[in-house]
Amino acid sequence: MANRKFVFGSALWAAMLVCAMFSCSHAPYAASNRRYRQVSKSLAKVLRQYPLQDSISQTVPWIASSNFDLRRPNFVIIHHTAQNSCEQTLQTFATPASKVSAHYVICKDGTVHHMLNDYFRAWQAGVSKWGNASDINSLSVGIELDNNGYEPFSPEQINSLLGLLAVLKKNYNIPTANFIGHADVAPGRKVDPNRNFPWQTLAANGFGLWYDTAAIVLPNDFDTLRALRIIGYDVSHPDAAIQSFKIHFIQTDSTAGLSEADLKILFDLARKYQ
Repeated sequence: MANRKFVFGSALWAAMLVCAMFSCSHAPYAASNRRYRQVSKSLAKVLRQYPLQDSISQTVPWIASSNFDLRRPNFVIIHHTAQNSCEQTLQTFATPASKVSAHYVICKDGTVHHMLNDYFRAWQAGVSKWGNASDINSLSVGIELDNNGYEPFSPEQINSLLGLLAVLKKNYNIPTANFIGHADVAPGRKVDPNRNFPWQTLAANGFGLWYDTAAIVLPNDFDTLRALRIIGYDVSHPDAAIQSFKIHFIQTDSTAGLSEADLKILFDLARKYQ
């Protein structure tokens, strides 16, 4: 009997040790999911305030309008995770101390993780600017692709991305030109998604614009910075804007300047974005 107790106790201890090492929990992100619900409820409580208590003190009776709905995203910002696995990224976004998030994470095998309601403001673009928009987080859906920053993107990953983009474009009527990368909105600060990303494939499917320089003749007064600004780039640091432009549209060229062929691409794109 004593031996059986010893064997049973040893087996139980071993099982507990295995659970501790390999997380036997069926819900490893239960704590993160619980925090999500708590934050969602606190935000809903703010929205339910009556009378309205936001920008001004109410000195007259509040007259409510029923003509409203939720704000909708108008941009999609695509990132690479710059981490070593999908699981690592999921853990990062589920950790409050990281202070970063995205609406979606797409793994190399094509699995799509929806981490935030599309109407919520994710912390994904940081200090960024596109055209006249300077708070990109408030206007966009952020999509992270599992990629260390240097490798190609898997076909499964891109197929899942195309499917997701189709849903987002339809649901929120996002303009074709408004599917862009983190590097586009943060020149000099970010370089994602990396130069392996198939922007031309996305454009062929209606997500972003592409160029055709077959019949382009550059005008004598062509203004490079004005063209970049028309597309949407922040040109306060011209070299950084050119680098981001090349990461998106001229991916095999990492040089600093713009050749005549590059300028024709820029000219054609500026006409399309305008």
